[in-house]
Amino acid sequence: MVELEKEVLPLPPRYRFRDLLLGDWQADERVQVEFYVNENTFKERLKLFFIKNQRSSLRVRLFNFSLKLLSCLLYIIRVLLDDPQEGRGGCWGCPRQNRSAHHLSTFDWTPIIWVNRPLPLWGLQVLVALISFLETMLLVYLGYKGNLWEQVLRVPFMLEMMNTAPFLITVFWPPLRNLFIPVFLNCWLAKHALENMIQNDLHRAIQRTHSAMFNQVLILVCTLVCLMFTCICGIQHLERAGNNLTLFDSLYFCIVTFSTVGFGDVTPKIWPSQLLVVIMICVALIVLPIQFEQLAFLWMERQKSGGNYSRYRAQTEKHVVLCVSSLKIDLLMDFLNEFYAHPRLQDYYVVILCPTEMDVAVRRVLQIPLWSQRVIFLQGSALKDQDLMRAKMDDAEACFILSNRFEGDRIAADHQTILRAWAVKDFAPNCPLYVQILKPENKFHIKFADHVVCEEEFKYAMLALNCVCPATSTLITLLIHTSRGQTAPMEPFKPRPSAWQPPSRDGPASPEQWQRMYSRCSANEVYHVRLGESKFLSEYQGKSFTYASFHAHKRFGVCLIGVCREDKSSILLNPGPCHILASSDTCFYINISKEENSAFVLRQQEHLHRSRLATPAYHGLTRLPVHSIIASMGTVAMDLPDSGSSPDSADGTTLGLAADSAGTEKRHSIAPVLEVVDAIPSPTFDLLSDQSEDEATHSDDDAAASGTWVKGYPTNSPYIGSSPTLCHLVQEKIPFCCLRLDKSCHHSPYEDARAYHFQNKLIIVSAERAANGLYNFIVPLRAYYRPRKELNPIVLLLENMPETHFLEAICWFPLVYYMVGSIDNLDDLLRCGVTFAANMVVVDKESSMIADEDYMADAKTIVNVQTLFRLFPGLNIITELTHPANMRFMQFKAKDRYALALSKLEKKERENGSNLVFMFRLPFAAGKVFSVSMLDTLLYQSFVKDYMISITRLLLGLDSMPGSGFLCALKVTEDDLWIRSYGRLYQKLCSSTGDIPIGIYRTESHRFSTAEPQVSVSVEDYEDTREPRDALICRLGPRDSTGSEQAEQPLLRRKSMQWARRLSRKGGRHPERISQQRLTLYRRSERQELGALVKTRMKHLGLSAAGYMDVLDHGNTLSYILLNPSPDTRLEINDVVYLIRPDPLSLVSASSPSRKASVSRCEDLKDSTPL
Repeated sequence: MVELEKEVLPLPPRYRFRDLLLGDWQADERVQVEFYVNENTFKERLKLFFIKNQRSSLRVRLFNFSLKLLSCLLYIIRVLLDDPQEGRGGCWGCPRQNRSAHHLSTFDWTPIIWVNRPLPLWGLQVLVALISFLETMLLVYLGYKGNLWEQVLRVPFMLEMMNTAPFLITVFWPPLRNLFIPVFLNCWLAKHALENMIQNDLHRAIQRTHSAMFNQVLILVCTLVCLMFTCICGIQHLERAGNNLTLFDSLYFCIVTFSTVGFGDVTPKIWPSQLLVVIMICVALIVLPIQFEQLAFLWMERQKSGGNYSRYRAQTEKHVVLCVSSLKIDLLMDFLNEFYAHPRLQDYYVVILCPTEMDVAVRRVLQIPLWSQRVIFLQGSALKDQDLMRAKMDDAEACFILSNRFEGDRIAADHQTILRAWAVKDFAPNCPLYVQILKPENKFHIKFADHVVCEEEFKYAMLALNCVCPATSTLITLLIHTSRGQTAPMEPFKPRPSAWQPPSRDGPASPEQWQRMYSRCSANEVYHVRLGESKFLSEYQGKSFTYASFHAHKRFGVCLIGVCREDKSSILLNPGPCHILASSDTCFYINISKEENSAFVLRQQEHLHRSRLATPAYHGLTRLPVHSIIASMGTVAMDLPDSGSSPDSADGTTLGLAADSAGTEKRHSIAPVLEVVDAIPSPTFDLLSDQSEDEATHSDDDAAASGTWVKGYPTNSPYIGSSPTLCHLVQEKIPFCCLRLDKSCHHSPYEDARAYHFQNKLIIVSAERAANGLYNFIVPLRAYYRPRKELNPIVLLLENMPETHFLEAICWFPLVYYMVGSIDNLDDLLRCGVTFAANMVVVDKESSMIADEDYMADAKTIVNVQTLFRLFPGLNIITELTHPANMRFMQFKAKDRYALALSKLEKKERENGSNLVFMFRLPFAAGKVFSVSMLDTLLYQSFVKDYMISITRLLLGLDSMPGSGFLCALKVTEDDLWIRSYGRLYQKLCSSTGDIPIGIYRTESHRFSTAEPQVSVSVEDYEDTREPRDALICRLGPRDSTGSEQAEQPLLRRKSMQWARRLSRKGGRHPERISQQRLTLYRRSERQELGALVKTRMKHLGLSAAGYMDVLDHGNTLSYILLNPSPDTRLEINDVVYLIRPDPLSLVSASSPSRKASVSRCEDLKDSTPL
């Protein structure tokens, strides 16, 4: 049976006409069994060939179209060969008559009815008419369904009979061979055949669908051509009895008439031709507006849907596809500004695939010439292959799939993103995918994507590091945004002079010193280069990583932060002094511009470098030119191999250290950075604090509690796909009842944060619910490299009760608690310990991300944070906002002139096309506010820098690679100012602990740059000494919160009048000073009232108010980040230095057994360093 089936011949690919008629499918005697559904009759076989079969039906319609065009061509030939002046008498064979003697006043119908048709031409026309007639009869027969009049009364059938039947009659009646037949009307039949062929058969045959716009344009053009051709031929024929116009004259007349010009040099003379002109004009006025209306409607629909991205352009040009569920103007501009900030992406096209229509703002932006030539909008779904084909996804260089963070159900938004990613991967498997996901529990569904950014993972990790490393969110934001440092590429790799002037990130120079420094340093980004191909790092081949990092920064201002081996794909941040660089290593560094865009001034130094090759092996300042030596005089002592130089010798150089108060103390010295480290450096780092302090300073309860802690990997994770991190854990699982801060249980009798007697200040996190991403807030703060004695207790202030699986994940971490409450309630804040908290993190609520009006999603969060700022001015509040533009309302002061000046600066930055228009806002510069939309650029930059996501995850502690360092911070105190400059600090860290500094967080006094004088008044100087402040507060204290304002108004007015009179006597000549002092006095009174309110609520709750301090706000200070500053940047007191510290475990694994004791001492030393 199997052999018999193999011998059966296959069926032909398509039906042939002979087979349809005869039915002989095969020539052999074998019986072919076929199953028909009413298709075995002769009529059904004909219908299958002429109508149903795609290819044969297309051929029939194409033949019919060609036949109609041939008949029109034969008519034109007949007109050109016919001369009405030599026409015949009327019938075939009649004698010719000369019509030149007829006057125009007489009207003769003979030239209109009879024409001169040569015999060969007549034969061709008869043949064409016969074929057309037979085809029409056959189609009428096949389309007959019981109603004959339905087929006969159709306009195409009537036109066919009008143009074919008279020719067939002339075959049997020869005298009628010269009868005029309006064959030019076949143009309408050709138009009808073309429409059917394009709309039906052609689409089915070639499996491609033309747009409705193409079909409508084709119909409009065909209608215009048919109208013109009919009018030309009709007027030419009717004027045979009048002006005897040629075809060209008739064409000229029709063009002039239909264009409404009307010269009048050619006009119809007889009434039949004039009547035809009137009829054609009326038909044009009726038909053409209908066609144009349909075309305009389709054009508007096309503008909404976006049309197609042509296959030719996709194969010749490069493009990327952006898939979004809802296109907002902020998202679009962030993507376009960041994507086109790279020079090599200027020739790329961006195709946006969105299922919704464009709003007015997006449409207005896409009409700008800058974007209209680059951006193509397509309305469609990524789940439809037709829309993916329109976007030419298979030819795209990359596909960005973004989630809608403004969706009410964020899980549903992730599900839509997952389906889009699956659809794109199924349609175009080779297209790189860049996916943004919201919830971390959905991340494992898209592990196949090339690059994935989970919003909640990065958000919570960044907020957590903000608590231990201030302004980490601003630091990461500046690193992942593309700068404009390439506008002056020669500056970054020059040896830095004392007046360091690198190009700024955005816009012109700022008017104040801190703004200029902040703007310059913010232009730094992360770049990569192969060590063997680098101009300035190749000389460090075979040297230690810390040696290369220090000297690269000292000579070129380049901060080397990481490396990747050729045989490994993992990136290591600061692998430590034991890592020896190889020529095949890929180095990652922070600088204003990458090496390829830099004019490195090396040729000018080659002769100087060669002339010093014969000198002793000293790799310090002798390699630099004279102007660089002068600029780096503050770092001469750093390269001296003798670390025990005398103070006189140090003073003899250009260090210029100030004399000690005693005059006999030994000066500090900095050891040189070794090229190759044979062992772990000894822990001699005494930069920040007295290393003699240890765990013995803690209470006995704390010591007993810390003794139950271990280092290990968390056993339970709330979601799949979390990176394992070595953390501080408890040996035994904490009961769920003990995790509740405000509820006592049989294990713990405490009901508020103060009762726990924590040694360190709290970190409070206010969130709507315990999302799985909140787990990433706890892990970085409980990492193994954090000193035990400096772990801050974490209190989760949740509006909803956490689920069991989340409690199961956090019950293994020490000092982690939760409480059900809200920041709207002052009692909840006081119970969770806000009065002695170090940081308050306010997470944006998911339910408030959707608002009827744009930018109103942050209204509730902003007002709540403003209330916290007024009630607890000394609290460090870190806020997450949905829209970055709303950060100008953080700690809002209506009459703050400096804030108004910064607002003007922001407007200038926006006009200049800056990527970070809000970078000069004080809350952003100080790291007090963060928007999750800032992370979008991280995904966009990964298209050019595929390592940025990995580096960011390592910096935030989301990933922990063996041998990779971590981000931490140290604070510069008054005892550390002997180091003086950032370059000396760089050497101190590299030579002692192997840390790599990457920036400075600086806080300084508020300096006004406005022209009007600003007055700072201390109210205590003018306070009435007869009534102490404490007595005043005590008298104001016992009152209820509702009637506090009315009760205090008379007293405050009396005190205000007394202080105002005293101020007027002291400064009567300065009215502006007096008004400013009165304003300060008013603020002081308001602050007293708020303080009394807080103390009253604490007393009502049974809490002690001893710890509550009515601390003044820090309105006279500002903070900002100096990212990779120059080596000669002077250190200031209270500077916080960002460090990338090497992995302690890698030091342990790299050390020999004889050095284990030294390594343990080094670890204890690092644990004792305050963060």
